[in-house]
Amino acid sequence: MRGRENVERKVYEVKPIAGRLKNRDVTVTVPGSKSITNRALLLATLAEGESLLCGALFSEDSRFFLQCIQTLGFETVVEEQKRRIRVKGLGGLVPVKEAALYVGSAGTAARFLTAFLGLSEGSWHFDASGQMRRRPMQPLLQKLEEMGAKVAFEGQEGHFPFRLEGCRTGRREVSVDIQRSSQFLSALLISSCLAPQGLRVAVEGTHGMAYVDMTVEMMRQFGVGCERTVSKDGQIVYEVRAGQRYRAREYGIEPDLSAAAYFFAMAALLGVRVTVPGARLDGLQGDAAFLGILERMGCRVGQSAAGVVVEGPADGKLAGLTADMSACSDQAITLAALAPFAEGPVTITGIGHIRYQESDRLAAMETELSRLGIRCVTTQDSITIWPGKPQPALVETYEDHRMAMGFALIGLRAEGIRIADPDCCKKTFENYFEVLEEAAAGLTA
Repeated sequence: MRGRENVERKVYEVKPIAGRLKNRDVTVTVPGSKSITNRALLLATLAEGESLLCGALFSEDSRFFLQCIQTLGFETVVEEQKRRIRVKGLGGLVPVKEAALYVGSAGTAARFLTAFLGLSEGSWHFDASGQMRRRPMQPLLQKLEEMGAKVAFEGQEGHFPFRLEGCRTGRREVSVDIQRSSQFLSALLISSCLAPQGLRVAVEGTHGMAYVDMTVEMMRQFGVGCERTVSKDGQIVYEVRAGQRYRAREYGIEPDLSAAAYFFAMAALLGVRVTVPGARLDGLQGDAAFLGILERMGCRVGQSAAGVVVEGPADGKLAGLTADMSACSDQAITLAALAPFAEGPVTITGIGHIRYQESDRLAAMETELSRLGIRCVTTQDSITIWPGKPQPALVETYEDHRMAMGFALIGLRAEGIRIADPDCCKKTFENYFEVLEEAAAGLTA
């Protein structure tokens, strides 16, 4: 299984539905959470015995992760139609001690599996898509080397591809810089049970702590405790005591709030009500913070027995605002898509790290909004967007699923919006445009 580098270029034209609404209430079902699915896959692999993961996401990212653990020799039973995966864990042992692993563009697979194998006995070759080869790995690999692993790079230092020789002995205390990705910390914490002396990790930076909170809670749910303290100088420290082991279990995966956010944004844009079944405001996912931003813009947000419900303002007027999105940065592009239709400027802060994700998302937002005739200005970690009327254009997506999904929303209220390479959504939401069309049909039929 390989990436999309040689796939023929496609274009998707969004059909505006503003002004054609016949219904103002729609229910949208979204896939399981990518972040939870991939964490659960590794936790189940590390546990002793068979785990059943229910409501799992099936997308490029999760398939790459699943393929890698199968290559490592772990027994799995996959039932896509039922959205279930059975994984037989071996309590931290790795059946195949030498293998070639390809992680595609999946950041979680890249970071989580690297930490797992870096703290295991064996030798493995890692490679990735061209996109993932550009993303940073050095902060994690450096810490694994400090703990006894050996890394031999085959190209640019600190990036894929490389050969990794794992080691279960080494330093018990490390510090890790998470300014470019909180996955470096989550990766070390999940696999910390493999360190014979336990592990103590001091954290440099504050990016993505909502995802770290998710990691710690899921570790607890599978049986391993992680203590969080703050030093006298304000540094956050995580400690996992030696001797703990994960326990196999049946585990339910929440609907993906990152995926749901595009449809909650649809509610804001069109002044309609959108319900996402099974979603919860009090769940594990940090993107719940995006719903608070929608409330500040004039939406109503609630929890019903069915799921999360968002209703946009009936007059279609969205308030401008300044929002720190460090806790829900995957939705920065979604808010950028709403911004041209707001009553005043929208400033998004705390997002400098998104320059190092699937694309330089800050630069991509600035370039594509400008292409649409929308005034915007970026700094190192922020963007300010002024209201305006988007002009017809082909939106480039930079192999970035969130650029495709987010900017498609603009086409619900503006004519002539076309999305380049819509298949990049396969990374996390394979049938996004089908679901978008179904939701639109539900509002216009």
